[in-house]
Amino acid sequence: MLQVSKLLPQGHGLAPVLLKRAATVELDWDVRQKSRFDAADSQGRQLGVFLPRGMVVRGGDVLVAQDGSLIRVLAAPQAVLRITACTAHGSAFDLTRAAYHLGNRHVPIELKPDHLKIEPDHVLAEMLRNMHLIVHAVEEAFEPEAGAYAQGGHAPHEHKHDQDHNH
Repeated sequence: MLQVSKLLPQGHGLAPVLLKRAATVELDWDVRQKSRFDAADSQGRQLGVFLPRGMVVRGGDVLVAQDGSLIRVLAAPQAVLRITACTAHGSAFDLTRAAYHLGNRHVPIELKPDHLKIEPDHVLAEMLRNMHLIVHAVEEAFEPEAGAYAQGGHAPHEHKHDQDHNH
């Protein structure tokens, strides 16, 4: 079993040619939020992954094995609910309301400009339909928001704003 204990967020710093040549591993959200798991890569190698506790693996991240080999992570398609606004009875603002209500319930949620995704839940699906949203069960990759206080491999960045007035 090939030991993996390092992760490069989105392959940062690696040449595109290395990323293109790297083996891949397809993992669903349930596995990607664990810091210890076993998997098989596209070359049939068994991987034993041991990452720092609390680290979340995202699609596009690169795992570095003990022997130096690279394994690019793909977010595996999985059962999710795809939520869209009903143009006949509502507006895109309905998605904002839905995100608020789902966030209040601490539901992992993927935010897109024109839709939301959550893990299957018939109670939440019914609530969303009652809000005049369209809910479809689909098989797609799931990359929920990390959250404002999330820890892990993705470093925050600073914003610099111009001062329009003097103090």
